[in-house]
Amino acid sequence: MGVNQVILAIESLVLFAPVNFMEILSPGPKWSGQGKSKLEVTELLFEVPIDYANLSAGTIQVFARSATRYENPVAPRTDEERQKKSQKPWFVYLQGGPGCPCSPPQDSWITDIVLDKGYQLLFLDQRGTGLSTPVSSATLALQGDVHKQADYLKLFRADSIVKDCEAIRKTLTAEYPEELKKWSIFGQSFGGFCTLSYLSKYPQGLREAFTLGGLPPIGKSAVEVYKSTFQRVIERNKAFYAKYPEDVETIQNIAFHIRSKGGITLPSGATLSVRGFLTLGRNFGFHGGLDIIHNLVLRMRMDLSQFQFLTRPTLMLLEHNLTFDDIVLYGVLHEACYCQGQASNWAAERVGKALKEFQWLHGSPQNPSEVREHPLYFSGEMIYPFLFDNFPELEKLKPVADILAQYSDWPALYNEWQLARNEVPVYSATYVDDMYVDFGLAQNTAKMVKNLKQYITNAMYHDAVRSKTADIMKELFKLRDDSID
Repeated sequence: MGVNQVILAIESLVLFAPVNFMEILSPGPKWSGQGKSKLEVTELLFEVPIDYANLSAGTIQVFARSATRYENPVAPRTDEERQKKSQKPWFVYLQGGPGCPCSPPQDSWITDIVLDKGYQLLFLDQRGTGLSTPVSSATLALQGDVHKQADYLKLFRADSIVKDCEAIRKTLTAEYPEELKKWSIFGQSFGGFCTLSYLSKYPQGLREAFTLGGLPPIGKSAVEVYKSTFQRVIERNKAFYAKYPEDVETIQNIAFHIRSKGGITLPSGATLSVRGFLTLGRNFGFHGGLDIIHNLVLRMRMDLSQFQFLTRPTLMLLEHNLTFDDIVLYGVLHEACYCQGQASNWAAERVGKALKEFQWLHGSPQNPSEVREHPLYFSGEMIYPFLFDNFPELEKLKPVADILAQYSDWPALYNEWQLARNEVPVYSATYVDDMYVDFGLAQNTAKMVKNLKQYITNAMYHDAVRSKTADIMKELFKLRDDSID
């Protein structure tokens, strides 16, 4: 298939920005991840403004994959039939993160379920992730000094992501009939934060919106968010040690071993410190997360008992569960996701240091007698300044991360006035025991949004879209299709 290029005028706020669109390739049929059907996957590339308020600043690329059912009709289709097949309503998947790319459609858990509902799917690598002009220390260096790099990164939050989405929507639906120009969006976790930004800024582009563990803490500072989520992490630590009481002593012994070695070198050259080791708890909020950490701790214990050092396979697993070097946007912008008109100033570290369960944030355990009194608690998905000393890629970005942590002029991500008058149907799955998006704060937000229905459960965790796909998707579509009257 040849490469097609289309140039369309896309409105953003008060400016018109040209967006270039290329269909790179339709690679042919692929089996969907659940093995149910073959898919026709098309790879798409969009050229969008890096700064919609300053079109002279240049452009970046946004990559996406579309998916429909693969069909091989016996008889050739008429033009009308081909158009009807290609103009199904769009359903856009917004990934969690920030900084995480989308899986290909054939590897996604939701693909077959959504296609069965009559949509065509768009899996979008949000700007700076995956194949969308990815951000790394090397690509950031092209921007210039650390201040220019920080200014560049300020353009990678949800407010810019939804501008990309709206520009892409207008491009893809330019020739569609009016009733199909709006699309549906589906936001997992941080993707839900983006969804609420979309509802705030461009509701006219949306037919319906779905969120899973993704109702952001609107109106709350980063400090307020972490005061809530640290309590959730404490609850998960208690659950972990209740399930694996033998790990209390094991984890204390591992911490002293790491400290006695002055840190342990990981395969990438990163340094495993005691504090770094105790950030493994970010897995605790997933289905099977307690078991993941126990199995890793067990491997470490077995290595140390047999060899008095950690073997390379164990170190590889540790690094896989600890590093942000492959998703640096997560490290540098995580706290900024909560900021509107104020700086984060490393909020997670400040809140954690005030809690007795996380006194290790002040430094490594000092002596066995102090540590033996209580289990060592793991932290959650919080980002700390010391992580930028431990990992090679993050280390290069520490000055930039510090600038962003001190930056206070963050623009608004949400419009509470608009959300209170929202007419777009919103269907949200909310988890009572969500370690990452606090349930109480999510309920405060739900009260702010008109036309929102919730499925609330204490039987699923934050990653239910992956771990319990059929169950959670069934409940979301029931919210859409069933009437409570």
